[in-house]
Order: sequence, then C-alpha cells, then structure tokens
Amino acid sequence: MNANDMRKPSETNWAQVDALTDETIDTTDIAPLRETFLSKATLRLPRDLVPVTVRLDPEVLAWFKAQGGDWEQRLNAALRIYAKSHRVYGKAS
Repeated sequence: MNANDMRKPSETNWAQVDALTDETIDTTDIAPLRETFLSKATLRLPRDLVPVTVRLDPEVLAWFKAQGGDWEQRLNAALRIYAKSHRVYGKAS
C-alpha cells in the first residue's frame, strides 16, 4: 500500500448497502450453524490493550478518525491483520 491508495475513493455503493434489510440479503450460501459447531466454540475475551505513543502521518490518522469513534480499535485491527499476513509468509519473526 502506498500514499496514493489512501487517496482513492471507495468504489463501494454505500447507498445500496445502507438500503439492504435482513429480508433482502441473500444468505442461501451460508450453511446453518449446527450443534457440533456450537459445542466446539470457545469464549475469547479481549486482551488488555497496551497504551503506546506512536507517530503517524496526519492523513493516516485523519482517515482512521473519519471512520468513526472506534478508530483506535480499527487501527489495532489493521495492524493485527498486517502483522498476521507477514508472519504467514515468513517476513517477520
């Protein structure tokens, strides 16, 4: 990802997404949850987060803040996805 990627407008038709209701969403390709799935499920509580100070590009911070009040959680999720993807491919130890 580079700086130009951050400036590209979303190609998602958000008006169409917002207009969806539970009844209009096609869920026929989703298998029903079975009791065996639920019996294997485990409760995962969120970890305690570590407060840090980090320097960010102003436009990166502005973009995350523009996503809503939970921007810090979104930033954490983005960093987690980035770190996980690089561990999978052996780019980080």
